[in-house]
Amino acid sequence: MEENQISMPTKYDPQSIEKGRYQWWLEGKFFETTGDEQKEPYTIVIPPPNVTGKLHLGHAWDTTLQDILTRMKRMQGYDVLWLPGMDHAGIATQAKVEQKLREEGVSRYDLGREKFVEETWKWKEEYAGHIRAQWAKLGLGLDYTRERFTLDEGLSKAVREVFVKLYEKGLIYRGEYIINWDPVTKTALSDIEVIHKDVQGAFYHMKYPLADGSGYIEVATTRPETMLGDSGVAVHPEDERYKHLIGKTVILPIVGREIPIVGDDYVDMEFGSGAVKMTPAHDPNDFEVGNRHNLERILVMNEDGTMNGRAGKYEGMDRFECRKQIVKDLQDAGVLFKIEDHMHSVGHSERSGAVVEPYLSTQWFVKMQPLADAAIELQQQEDDKKVHFTPDRFEKTYLRWMENIHDWCISRQLWWGHRIPAWYHKETGEVYVGTEAPADSENWQQDKDVLDTWFSSALWPFSTMGWPDVDAADFKRYYSTDALVTGYDIIFFWVSRMIFQAIEFTGERPFENVLIHGLVRDEQGRKMSKSLGNGVDPMDVIDKYGADSLRYFLSTGSSPGQDLRYSNEKVESVWNFSNKIWNASRFALMNMNGLTYDEIDLSGEKSVADKWILTRLNETIETVTRLADKYEFGEVGRALYNFIWDDFCDWYIEMAKLPLYGEDEAAKKTTRSILAYVLDNTMRLLHPFMPFITEEIWQNLPHQGESITVAAWPTVNPALTDTDAAEEMKLLVEIIRAVRNIRAEVNTPMSKKVNLILKAKDANISAILEKNASYIERFCNPEALTIGVEVEEPAQAMTAVVTGVELILPLQGLINIDEEVKRLEKELDKLNKEVERVQKKLGNEGFVKKAPEKVIEEERAKEKDYVEKRDAVIHRINELKQL
Repeated sequence: MEENQISMPTKYDPQSIEKGRYQWWLEGKFFETTGDEQKEPYTIVIPPPNVTGKLHLGHAWDTTLQDILTRMKRMQGYDVLWLPGMDHAGIATQAKVEQKLREEGVSRYDLGREKFVEETWKWKEEYAGHIRAQWAKLGLGLDYTRERFTLDEGLSKAVREVFVKLYEKGLIYRGEYIINWDPVTKTALSDIEVIHKDVQGAFYHMKYPLADGSGYIEVATTRPETMLGDSGVAVHPEDERYKHLIGKTVILPIVGREIPIVGDDYVDMEFGSGAVKMTPAHDPNDFEVGNRHNLERILVMNEDGTMNGRAGKYEGMDRFECRKQIVKDLQDAGVLFKIEDHMHSVGHSERSGAVVEPYLSTQWFVKMQPLADAAIELQQQEDDKKVHFTPDRFEKTYLRWMENIHDWCISRQLWWGHRIPAWYHKETGEVYVGTEAPADSENWQQDKDVLDTWFSSALWPFSTMGWPDVDAADFKRYYSTDALVTGYDIIFFWVSRMIFQAIEFTGERPFENVLIHGLVRDEQGRKMSKSLGNGVDPMDVIDKYGADSLRYFLSTGSSPGQDLRYSNEKVESVWNFSNKIWNASRFALMNMNGLTYDEIDLSGEKSVADKWILTRLNETIETVTRLADKYEFGEVGRALYNFIWDDFCDWYIEMAKLPLYGEDEAAKKTTRSILAYVLDNTMRLLHPFMPFITEEIWQNLPHQGESITVAAWPTVNPALTDTDAAEEMKLLVEIIRAVRNIRAEVNTPMSKKVNLILKAKDANISAILEKNASYIERFCNPEALTIGVEVEEPAQAMTAVVTGVELILPLQGLINIDEEVKRLEKELDKLNKEVERVQKKLGNEGFVKKAPEKVIEEERAKEKDYVEKRDAVIHRINELKQL
């Protein structure tokens, strides 16, 4: 054991103990599935990060929670598969590669599709390497032998299979619809890729003259540039003001085109003038009304947001420049008679930030209603069939979205992604959809578009396991998965889509449990963003404090579903906790005297401290296991911290020094065995949270097996629980704390010996105190210790009462009363000045009006604190003067 002791440096240095450990785990194949049929499988598929850049704190949080679950299950004897992988992230990755090319003075069109895709694969390889290095730094126990990518050959096969089957069932169709168009990335977006922001805009009120010269109709718009594509005006068929005009026409200003007035129930008679201009190619509601009345669809914009040939003299202008010019021209013509300020919700592209344009386009869609109905029905099944959300309130969020589903636009006008498996005959225009190209492929042209990234991500839990080959070994053994860990921000994007695709193609839920966490925010509760400059790189935190400190903070810093506020100070406090564990472990190892695993013996005579720490260990094992199974990692963290810091380090190790430094060899042997046993089990409990430090310590402990990663998870040993001893220890701790408090109150250091009288409530308690007098003497440092039911009480004494015992410390020898009164009067003078200062500040109207609320709150807190301290000092002076 001497060599082992030397291998633990005196100082805890996370960088040195983490260095090389991950590679050692990988070489030992500890994270690879065993395939052992005797073991129950436990599966998690990683939410695949985008190959667009670095992992952020949210990724670190998300993957740490998964690592905790998989490490714990592996130790509990499951055959664990934690499958890694990455997402090709169509729009995001293409945008990054295009930006890189622009910096080199090249566009994707200069390269052509094939060369551009080659460049993007190079990008993927580079950034996949970065991501793996970050996973390693975090210590993630992933089975790299099964790593997947959403564009790899197997997943591409699954995507084509799904597309074709949905198409054959009539659930995928192609149609001309108004979609969300991003004019910067020049692609369609699904509804959930659009972020709505309140923007200060305007309502533009115009007069459209009736063609017969009998007057005009008043209409209004927030997007005057789209009027160039108007093909009608709608009024409510019951509106008395306009009924007689239905069927007539108006002249579209500037353009001069004659367009019809139609009657439609869609129009709200109470809103505005009760007449609405119709632009079916640029507004989803107008599109629907236009369909009902056969209104022409006139597209007046190009894909890049500039005006096209149908826009007449405005051709080539940017849409917003066109807006300014058209407003001026309409004002000059006397058509635009009022501009009214209007705050309204405007859609922005999640990826580029551009204002989204409702745009007429031919796209591919998934018919969602039947798929959504099946997903909703699943949640009404018995527990072993449905998906369980933690916290369960997110099930309502998920169901609400499913119940109000829209068809899903799945085509994207990109080059990076899964090509849509549809071909058009070059002569007849016939459409062919299939998993492979048609036999006479030279006569067919494949659809240029690719599929929405989420289309392939939605298949992730089963496509990664070998599906559509339902006989694939991994699919049969590891699907469906046990848990999904993800943020609440992608319930709609991803969780919901995985569920309905899994039901459709595998007939069962893709995962049993969904653990939802929140977002990582800064200390002020703000979302982390580049614009605020408040982002934190998890790799920088690891460089400073170690992976274990970051992991423990992330995993225990909030409850399920809640956001987490990042704080360097809190990560540093975890580092202090790790340092405490390190020092306590070193002390224990230095005193084990070469103890081997086979020599650990808990059958010897145990002290009350021994019995208590073993009881507390059992309680901690039960608590940690129970709470971890409910994903209450914040509570798990508290239980571990209290046990390790308070019970083990601050109390048991201190009490263990008595036998370890004593002459009783049998007591020494028992204490060493208990130290080894408790530390071993504690490291196992802590391992999923802090894998590096626990492996390092465990390797130095007397142990069985190669690595703590595959050591058995601790279980409660009822034979080691002694509730009577636990109660006795509780009493001793209360007494020791009370004596320390009295000493602190009268400014008497622990090194100064004082008399201590313990007056017990009954003979039983008195006997317990007699039996454990050595602990009281060691930790209270009395000149003389008196224990009994009947004791002589001095006239002048400090007292405290704990359960069943009165503590009496005679003042003689404890303090000089006159000197203590003088000291306290000086303290009182200082506190009076502080109270006066702060109250004067708070009484100043100018300060209260101008100072920030936070500063005022701080001053009020100071006032409360000073007043409480002053009152306590006054009370103590009065007490002493009466003695």
